[in-house]
Amino acid sequence: MSIRKPLRTLVGIVALAATAAAQGPRAVKVTFTDVRLENGLRVILVEDHSAPVVSLCITYNVGSRNERPGRTGFAHLFEHMMFQGSENVGKGEHFYLIFNNGGTMNGTTNEERTNYFQTVPANQLDLVLFLEADRMRSLDVSQQNLDNQRQVVQEERRLGLDNQPYGRSREKLQELLYDNFAYKHSVIGSMEDLNAATLDDVREFFRIYYAPNNAVLTLVGDFRAEEALAKIRKYFGGIPRQPDPPPVDVSEPELTAERRATVEDPLARLPRLDIAFKTVPGNTPDFYALQVLANVLHGGQSSRLYQKLVREKELVTQVGGFVDEKRGPGGFYITATLRPGKRVEEVEAVIAEEIERVRREPIADWELTKAKNTARRAFINAIASSLSRAILLGQYAVYYGDPNVINTRLDRLMAVTQEDVRRVAERYLRPSNRVVVITMPKAAPLPTSGHEEGER
Repeated sequence: MSIRKPLRTLVGIVALAATAAAQGPRAVKVTFTDVRLENGLRVILVEDHSAPVVSLCITYNVGSRNERPGRTGFAHLFEHMMFQGSENVGKGEHFYLIFNNGGTMNGTTNEERTNYFQTVPANQLDLVLFLEADRMRSLDVSQQNLDNQRQVVQEERRLGLDNQPYGRSREKLQELLYDNFAYKHSVIGSMEDLNAATLDDVREFFRIYYAPNNAVLTLVGDFRAEEALAKIRKYFGGIPRQPDPPPVDVSEPELTAERRATVEDPLARLPRLDIAFKTVPGNTPDFYALQVLANVLHGGQSSRLYQKLVREKELVTQVGGFVDEKRGPGGFYITATLRPGKRVEEVEAVIAEEIERVRREPIADWELTKAKNTARRAFINAIASSLSRAILLGQYAVYYGDPNVINTRLDRLMAVTQEDVRRVAERYLRPSNRVVVITMPKAAPLPTSGHEEGER
């Protein structure tokens, strides 16, 4: 008897698994409330009582795309300035209040948006609403704070780009790929532009872009929507709206010929090959097909480039890439770091050969299935946390004006066919649409003794 019961259980599990397989993967749906306050602040609420926490994200519709020549790095500079205090919160106090109440927090900037987010125990909802509203209403934009954070950002640039192997290569790739200033310059900005920023520049930037009508507030977690909305109105409702920011032109001409550069890097120890192709905005049919294509070419150890370059020919130590998601034209990126003694020309030829294969021949059934399963697993893992849902809902609302993209994204990706993959490979991964940056290690100059011949 002790054996038969587990057997019946096993039979039941197998039957359920077979039924689930026959029915296909279950739909994933995030239910949310979407309202807009009188001052233009968009509020998206998701009740989730599975854990006694709340995650709040404020996504501002401002990134490096909104900057102008001579004044780059402002969006990222404000990511730092927003923690320097406001009317009722002291300098750096935001950090202490969140951490001392058991929470976590951060902020990030990219070309398209700047966001600030925190996860705290559910009983601290009023705290995070108060902190975010106070700095939206009354940030302390002073000369002292500007000078201090300007130096912090410049040091971050030194550490993250100027004194990092391949740091200049990443910037060079963007400069070659794009013609429009909106995407051509780096998010962190240049040293010269950061030095040139004046207090009036920064105050005007804050007034235009850090207004409630240019922001999305997303709240996910253990609360009642009506009560949370009443609190949001209390803290944010009195913040005045501002005139809408000027629109950004992100149009790009098509590349008609390959662009290529070589960077000599004294910090690099191995040659590296970076390839980029100009593609399409996110949340379009071709964007999802390119995601599948990226997985086939360089997504994990079963991908074509890994098998060919790492395992079979042993030309590189690693190969990877990604599809960039923007509101304007994005990019399809491939990066390969060479093994010692290997030639860049040989690696580039192998990559070109594999790209030509996917341009001319349909991918295998198993490759399509793997790519979709990988994307589905990654997306479901991402939205499992309250914080990730808050961030993604804010991002989709800002990028596309539609937070419901969180519920349609997987369906659109699952609809990609083998012919779609071949078609986008042929259209976008053509040689005339290619940018190539080769990084070569540069030997450091030999130290000199500092003595003339006659001084011996």
